[in-house]
Amino acid sequence: MSRSTRPFTVHPSRLVVVGAVIVSTVLAARAPTRLAAQSAGAGDAGDPADARPEDVSTLDAIIRAYYEVVSGPAGEAPDRRRDRSLHHPDALVAIAGTDAAGVPTLRTMTLDGYHDLFGGPRAAGFYEVEIHREVQRFGNVVHVWSTYASSTEPDGEPFARGINSIQLFYDGDRWWITSWVFDGTPGLRVPARYLP
Repeated sequence: MSRSTRPFTVHPSRLVVVGAVIVSTVLAARAPTRLAAQSAGAGDAGDPADARPEDVSTLDAIIRAYYEVVSGPAGEAPDRRRDRSLHHPDALVAIAGTDAAGVPTLRTMTLDGYHDLFGGPRAAGFYEVEIHREVQRFGNVVHVWSTYASSTEPDGEPFARGINSIQLFYDGDRWWITSWVFDGTPGLRVPARYLP
């Protein structure tokens, strides 16, 4: 089930900073016990123990896997099991946008909530790849500003470009995606400084 907040007004320039601070604070308090509990738990669909080492051993690897799990041909669904193995069990997904009146909105949910809403079989091919990245790191916490291009076939002409704000944590053995947010407002253009 998704955890959704009702739309609210937020100053757009503060969206990413506020979200990252909230998520980092909550996860910092819960991560050690939650990670230990997950390591001891039985393997269910998408259990972190199912993570492919080649998906979570480096920052490059987990970002590549992050895009691979949502990409594929028409008729197939995103790889939910693999996606769950990339994400911390308490990961947060947020989608920014605007309502009919143009007021900024934010919808938050769990990863499972995201897949419940958007994870069914694709009506058309969907391929998303990273085309530019900026990384900020402090200790074991990383923020990735990841510019992407979306197309209907591998290496196809992009029909959309955008930026994912991805927060990650390194536990000494592997990387975890703790949260991500993007702004799906129609008509947004990626600034030239975030393009290749």
